[in-house]
Amino acid sequence: MELNEELTAQQSLDLITKTLNNSRRDITRDGGKYFILWGILLAVFSLIVYALWKSTGRAEWNFLWFAMPLVGYPLSAALKKRSESVPDNLVSELISKTWRIFAVFAISVSALIMLSSFLIKDKLAGMFLSVSITPSILMLFGISESFSGILLKSPIVIAGGLVVGIGGLLVYYLSGLLVEQMLIFTFAGIVLALTGVLMKNQKN
Repeated sequence: MELNEELTAQQSLDLITKTLNNSRRDITRDGGKYFILWGILLAVFSLIVYALWKSTGRAEWNFLWFAMPLVGYPLSAALKKRSESVPDNLVSELISKTWRIFAVFAISVSALIMLSSFLIKDKLAGMFLSVSITPSILMLFGISESFSGILLKSPIVIAGGLVVGIGGLLVYYLSGLLVEQMLIFTFAGIVLALTGVLMKNQKN
């Protein structure tokens, strides 16, 4: 009787594990389209800000970044309505909360740094303060994506987070970029979109 109960418990555990792994696979494939969407938006907005900042010499164009969520969230909602959504579970909930926290920190940090930069009387000091947003966002972005990859047990997503987070920081600190720092976000957007393509096409 005890042996049968142990086998039943083991079978139940195997079933739960199999279901969770299948759910991770489905979430990974379904999430690929959102990675592609936000990757494209990140690349497009970074190029727009770069072009306007470069041509006018005014760092105020960085305020355009705050329009990205206004564009991205309705598009994400539209994508969700048009496709069969994966049933919510613990993994999907944790990933969703991870990116919501990222958004809160990214928007808050950017707003605080940009506000501080405009309050400083020295324009050059203000400009250098404003560009300090880049490493902060890159680090937050890399951590969020890598943590999502850990939850999904996806080496593809983890690698994407490391490339954006660590790779982006290396480029930023070693290159000494100023206005051209926006191109690091273009690179990050391309990496994010490519990660999404790989997520959608993975076989297991």
